[in-house]
Amino acid sequence: MRKLLVVIAFVFAFASNVSAQEIKTVSLEQTKGEFTQKQITLSEGTYVFEISNTGVGHNVGFVLAPKGKTDQANHIKNAYVTKPVATGKTESTKKVTLKKGEYVYFCPLNPTPQYTLIVK
Repeated sequence: MRKLLVVIAFVFAFASNVSAQEIKTVSLEQTKGEFTQKQITLSEGTYVFEISNTGVGHNVGFVLAPKGKTDQANHIKNAYVTKPVATGKTESTKKVTLKKGEYVYFCPLNPTPQYTLIVK
């Protein structure tokens, strides 16, 4: 029985570790009127975006949408930060699973240009 419990604990720990490795973090920084990262290339997978507000002077956000479909109906809602990002702070999005294609990211609150995110 003890061996069975050890095996179950090992399997659970391994499964938890694999899940954690599958989610990658992408850190982006906003300054007044722009993101410092102008283009991103990622592989297919699940990501959390961390958005930092460096000296903008007011709250910022984050929008991710398929290229050419930037109206609010097509925004990837899980890619919104969970709360507005105050100056000097960093906030995260929920998990976002990205498939191959082209996307754009921007902040309508800052406001910034639309930048390209390519998923290969």
